[in-house]
Amino acid sequence: MNIPKSFDQVDQWKSVIFLYDSALREINTKIEILNNEFVHIYNYNPIEHIKSRLKTPDSIVKKLKRYGYDVTIDNMVEKLNDIAGIRIICSFTSDIYQIAEMITKQSDVTVLYVKDYIENPKPNGYKSYHMVVTIPIYLTDGPVDTKVEVQIRTVAMDFWASLEHKIYYKFEGNAPAYLQQELKACADVVNMLDKKMFSLNQAILELSEAQKPIPDGGDSKAEEE
Repeated sequence: MNIPKSFDQVDQWKSVIFLYDSALREINTKIEILNNEFVHIYNYNPIEHIKSRLKTPDSIVKKLKRYGYDVTIDNMVEKLNDIAGIRIICSFTSDIYQIAEMITKQSDVTVLYVKDYIENPKPNGYKSYHMVVTIPIYLTDGPVDTKVEVQIRTVAMDFWASLEHKIYYKFEGNAPAYLQQELKACADVVNMLDKKMFSLNQAILELSEAQKPIPDGGDSKAEEE
């Protein structure tokens, strides 16, 4: 990301935030178009809703210090991957990988790396699919590739993650052991719920398919007569 060095710190900050905000708008639009196309072709909506956010200056400073980096614009851009974040909430686990593939296939989206916490959950039970991508923002001086973190998860996973986030910040990462155990037990319940909901949806689809009328093949007794 090329920010003119002649800019003072305030101008550099504004330029960086402008790029991240623009990247969120770009990728949000892409995802909405992909979802609408999916509905148009398959009559199925894989995305429940989309959330986006920019990290606050305070959060950026705290994270840089936590990682042992000097608080500079360069370190902010180079070392942090989640300043701009978008979260895609879907119904079923199968939707997650479908959405990830749809995003990956976009010619102007570059996937830097993926962390699959669904196949490999965190020890506390956290499950989600993370991608860090870059998307070009076209300015008067040319395109600037800008990073966005994409998180894709089910409604149930998102509910659990929201609770975990509250507990983490309430106890500054040192929650009592019994709360951590309860949270892990809830993660197991969420996993079971996701599987049961997917199974139920599959049963509904199969039943709907079986109840469709059989097309007239033109071989009926009436036609022979």
